[in-house]
Amino acid sequence: MESHADGDGCTAPDEHLMRAGHALGGDDGCIADARHHAAVFLDQAGAEHQLTVSARARDLTQLVVSELVTNARKYAPGPVLMELRLTAHAVDVVVWDSDPTVPSARPADPDRVGQHGLEIVKAVAEDLFIEQQPVGKRITARIALADIPAATPPPPA
Repeated sequence: MESHADGDGCTAPDEHLMRAGHALGGDDGCIADARHHAAVFLDQAGAEHQLTVSARARDLTQLVVSELVTNARKYAPGPVLMELRLTAHAVDVVVWDSDPTVPSARPADPDRVGQHGLEIVKAVAEDLFIEQQPVGKRITARIALADIPAATPPPPA
């Protein structure tokens, strides 16, 4: 894993503090491996950069990793690459695969079994970017490190 900072130890708001890339095999254990890499990455973020990573952010990061890697394995032949990028406020989960087809979330259907992965990612991610590449596509989901504060109810009348 790499850490990046400018000369005075400060980073720009969107500059990555850490990055880690992982080539994932096509075996059945690669999804669990990807989740493990994400957990270790977030642990390292807390230790090296004194960042607070909420339990919610940790769980959502692992969920997003699972969904994106599962989709890549299911729909794209060949290798899957995952990169994790950390800013002071968010973690980006980036998954590249060899299929150039840009996925789209299907309309909500509680009776449908499966094929909810992209719907889930869209619901929990702060941002979602899908980019076609010369070979394949890259999907980036951004997850906030801190919990989003609940809306404060208005005072009684």
